[in-house]
Amino acid sequence: MTTARPIPPVPRVGVGVIVIRDVRILLGERLNAHGAGTWQFPGGHLEFGETIAACARREVREETGLQLGPVQLGPYTNDVFADEDRHYITLYAIARVPCGTPTVREPEKCARWEWFEWSRLPAPLFLPIRHLLAQGFDPLAWVQARG
Repeated sequence: MTTARPIPPVPRVGVGVIVIRDVRILLGERLNAHGAGTWQFPGGHLEFGETIAACARREVREETGLQLGPVQLGPYTNDVFADEDRHYITLYAIARVPCGTPTVREPEKCARWEWFEWSRLPAPLFLPIRHLLAQGFDPLAWVQARG
């Protein structure tokens, strides 16, 4: 008689979108239990068969109503939320948005959207952003270096 082994949890894939206008970055204050009260980029789960850029466009549109300009693929972070028994690989997309006002389109998940200078980010930050900062990543320098 064989005993079935439990399937171990696997990491999920998240996409964080670093939305830039001029020299500011868009962040939202999270409301749901996962990271409640922290500031995070727009984003969400990568869907089956979806490209990272398509996910970035979809999530930003669903969450803020904004339309992104060209999307560049950025770095990634390995994010283990030990207290919540969650593990994410967060892939970052970076895009400028030339105009428009972000609106809260998912009020159960986000209290508000605000623009911040990269050197003056609010606290507390969602774990993936803290990991991104620990890597020394600067999205403005990234975009400038790539045109």
